[in-house]
Amino acid sequence: MTLIMTPGAARSFEGKVAVVTGGAAGIGLATCRRLATAGASVVIADIDDEAGRAVADELGDQPGGVSFHRADVSAETDVAELFAHIRGDHGRLDIAINNAGTPGTFGPIAELSYDDWKRTLDVNLGGVFLCMKAEIPLILESGGGSIVNLSSGAGTRGFALLPAYVASKHGVIGLTRSAALEHATNGLRINAVCPGMIRTAMLEEFSGSEDALDRMGRAAPMGRLGVPDEIAEAVTWLCSESASYVTGLALAVDGGVVAG
Repeated sequence: MTLIMTPGAARSFEGKVAVVTGGAAGIGLATCRRLATAGASVVIADIDDEAGRAVADELGDQPGGVSFHRADVSAETDVAELFAHIRGDHGRLDIAINNAGTPGTFGPIAELSYDDWKRTLDVNLGGVFLCMKAEIPLILESGGGSIVNLSSGAGTRGFALLPAYVASKHGVIGLTRSAALEHATNGLRINAVCPGMIRTAMLEEFSGSEDALDRMGRAAPMGRLGVPDEIAEAVTWLCSESASYVTGLALAVDGGVVAG
C-alpha cells in the first residue's frame, strides 16, 4: 500500500530538528522518510550501523539533511552521547520519536529468565525513559515541540506468552501520560502510538511464515496487516500543528482490533 502526502502537508516541518530511534528499519524508517520529505533535519539513531548509514545516504538529498548516529537506547552513555551530538550539530531539538524496541522472548512467564525480562524492559521502556529524560530539556530550550513514543496494541490488552513485551508496552503508555501531564502547559506535547499487526521485518521474523502472517492479517477487523507508512502517517500527524490540542493520547492504529 502506498500513501501519498498531500501538497498542503509538504515541507510542514521546515526548520525543525527531529530524532527517530530505531530509525533504520520498519516504522522508524517510514517515519524518517516522512519527516525528511516534509523538510525536517532528521537524526537517525539505531544499533544497526550499516542500515542506519544506508538510510542516511538514501535520504541525504532532502533539504533539511539526514544523519545517522549509532546508539543503544538501553545504554545511558549511548543516549547521553546521542543528545550531545544533536546539541552540538543542530543546537536544538523540536521532535522526538522514541521507536526503538525489541519483541523479547516468546514463552510462558514461568520459563522466562530474569535476564530476558530485564533486557526487554530495558530497551522498550527504559530506552523511552532515558531518551525522554534527555529530550525534554532540549525541546523546552527550543521553545516546545512534540514527543511520540511507540507503544503497541500489546500496550492496550494482554497477550499470552509475551509477558515482558506486553508489560513494557503498557509501561510506555503510562510513562507517556505522566509526562504529558507534567508538560501540558509549556508547549511540549507527548503522545503514544499503538500499532497493531504491521508488516515489518520484526513481525515477519516473529511469525515465521507467510501463512502465519496471513492469519494475523485476517484476524484484524479490517482483514489485513498494516504497513509502516500507515503508522508513520499517524506519528507525523501527532508531531504537526494539526494536532496542537492533542497530548497524553495513546492512539491505536490497528485496523479496528481495540474496538473488537
